[in-house]
Amino acid sequence: MARINPQDIGKPLAVGEVAARSGVAVSAVHFYEAKGLIHSQRNAGNQRRYARDVLRRIAVIKVAQRLGISLASIHAALAELPEGRTPTVADWARLSKRWKTDLDQRINQLIELREQLGDCIGCGCLSIKACKLRNPLDTLSEEGAGARLLGVE
Repeated sequence: MARINPQDIGKPLAVGEVAARSGVAVSAVHFYEAKGLIHSQRNAGNQRRYARDVLRRIAVIKVAQRLGISLASIHAALAELPEGRTPTVADWARLSKRWKTDLDQRINQLIELREQLGDCIGCGCLSIKACKLRNPLDTLSEEGAGARLLGVE
């Protein structure tokens, strides 16, 4: 395990250091910054420098992405956190509670889709009542298969 030099505490990190310590590519660090998920400052040589709290923010981003949380939702959640402060356990509890609700909804949708899947394979019809997978917004299917709007102007 690498030892932390006491002189480095609080010292901003270069993009390569952030990438190495967070386990993401430099391009991912740049991408997260371009999306407004993390922020950097420029030094006198116009090089990016990141506060150390960015490491925890990237960890939150990676976990959220692994859960399938959209970048827009991640951005909104991180925007609620104070800048320049490492996200805390309490911050994570708030974020994860919100995301857990979203995950529960997606899990329920997937279970419902899974249950409908057997009724739909190979049916060849896009309007039967049991086939909500291919055409979920087809309200005319309640009237039976086939075209319903012919001759309607």
